[in-house]
Amino acid sequence: MAETQLAAAATAKILEEKIRSRQARVGIVGLGYVGLPLAVEFAKAGFTVTGIDLSEEKAKRVNAGDSYVGDIASSTLAPLVEAGKLRATTDFSAVLGLDTINICVPTPLRKTKDPDMSYIVASCGEIARHLHAGTLVILESTTYPGTTDELVLPMLEKSGLQVGQDFFLCFSPERVDPGNPKFQTSNIPVRRWAACSIHRRCKPSCRSAPRRSPRW
Repeated sequence: MAETQLAAAATAKILEEKIRSRQARVGIVGLGYVGLPLAVEFAKAGFTVTGIDLSEEKAKRVNAGDSYVGDIASSTLAPLVEAGKLRATTDFSAVLGLDTINICVPTPLRKTKDPDMSYIVASCGEIARHLHAGTLVILESTTYPGTTDELVLPMLEKSGLQVGQDFFLCFSPERVDPGNPKFQTSNIPVRRWAACSIHRRCKPSCRSAPRRSPRW
């Protein structure tokens, strides 16, 4: 048990240092109005970012530096792509080369007013196929309390890896407010993202955040 704890602590320490030094390879699953602005902000902060989306059209436009999201100008996106800081793909095997993965897929409401979880389920299934030790997975899609523990975690552990030991998992409420013209994604300090995300078995206030109103 002691050896396992030491190994887990060492894995977390390595990942935390990669984040702090901007050496972490960041992945964003879902390149919509939440995912693309987030990918751009990480790239602007110095991270190398890979966006993953099932839409070949979105991946093609991102790689051409052509923005389709109102919050992001093509003049902002293009230099990041040209500098090699941001690229997009439809291939989930890219997860093999990533250190962190933000899940930013849509969860539209059904007629019953329940969120459609199919995009999260599909994404987690693909991520689990390529998940490797030392990875931090962050659920950012809007969803109901308990999704992180009750839906995402079991799917990721099908990879054979154990949370808090081999990989890390947390929830982060999306930082997008389409109705507020003064709101900017860049309001999130990267240092806070790094500090709150790395735990041996992410603390309840982080990993189980969907169970309560988040206080960040």
